[in-house]
Amino acid sequence: MNPVVATALDLPYPSPGGSVELFLDLYTGAQPAIPARAFMLAPDGPRPRTPAGLDLLHATGKCIGGDAFNRYITNLRHALTAAIDPRQISVLHLHHLAFGATPALLRALPAHPRIAFVHGTDLLYAENHSTQLRVLREAATAADAIVVPTHAMADRLLRLAPKTDRRKIEKIAWGIPDHLLTSPPPRHVRRPTSHLRVLFAGRLSSEKGLEPLLQAVAATPSVELSIAAPRPQFQDLAPVIRQHGVHVRYLGWFRRHQLWKVFADHDVLAVPSTTLEAMGLVALEAQACGLPVLYQPVPGLNEALAGTGMATDFTTPSTAAHDLHRLRTTPGLLKILRASGSANAARFPLSATATAIAALGQQLA
Repeated sequence: MNPVVATALDLPYPSPGGSVELFLDLYTGAQPAIPARAFMLAPDGPRPRTPAGLDLLHATGKCIGGDAFNRYITNLRHALTAAIDPRQISVLHLHHLAFGATPALLRALPAHPRIAFVHGTDLLYAENHSTQLRVLREAATAADAIVVPTHAMADRLLRLAPKTDRRKIEKIAWGIPDHLLTSPPPRHVRRPTSHLRVLFAGRLSSEKGLEPLLQAVAATPSVELSIAAPRPQFQDLAPVIRQHGVHVRYLGWFRRHQLWKVFADHDVLAVPSTTLEAMGLVALEAQACGLPVLYQPVPGLNEALAGTGMATDFTTPSTAAHDLHRLRTTPGLLKILRASGSANAARFPLSATATAIAALGQQLA
């Protein structure tokens, strides 16, 4: 029998991002991959409809630094303590070594074994915020095991927290839903056209590299760029888009199953991230749906794709423009990339991720 997990993300439900999708994949649904008491924050306004197995916490004061951060952790700890019976819990899953949920869970349930999970945003915030660096180092010390999805994430963690016991680090790749691998949405039969349909899907934060993509598209004829992103983020970016003179088709922000269908309407997914990706789940899901990936070979993403997409240098617009042109004009290239991408995605079933995590929890419980 699997241990019952206590876990939380201090993000309002629903929030965009691969770490959120992985969290929901693992712990929610009628038959969750890992039995858990799983929590996210209640958003402002009416309570949203949540998946089975997800509870919402009311904890005010979310922030990332100073005395206010300590007060926020206290509020979050009180909410968790009120919601969880410690006798029902065997293991803590600490998603994100930084931010508030990890220290709140450690204080609410101090006697339970702890598995920490490293995500990309943890490391990025710890690099730029002293409070979050402290939280990350404390969490790495407190954890009984630390799960990383790629070797690159372990290397980055050890640079930030060099006193971390390397023996605690376990590499377990993130996974994508098994049913997406076995039954992806059908690709649409496309009428002949000379245009290359490029899709960007995800958050529009600076490290996601949309501006270099815009520069490359502006330098390439016969390319159509579509963006699927949260509307407020797209609206904030509108002046930059106008500055580069690129016509962009804004698609909206989709539920995950809808995005999989959107993949079928495009020729290539662009992933121009500038710093790192924990693993790049959206790229793997695109590959599973038969959509080739054009990407910046940053740590984590480079390891997960393992040469099955087309690596380029978005920091040099002329190089990325050249590769976009190759994708549009080279006969058979997209077909080859679709085949290699599909084979690569098949290496990462969610069931394997859940099995490995559950086995680690059983060792500690």
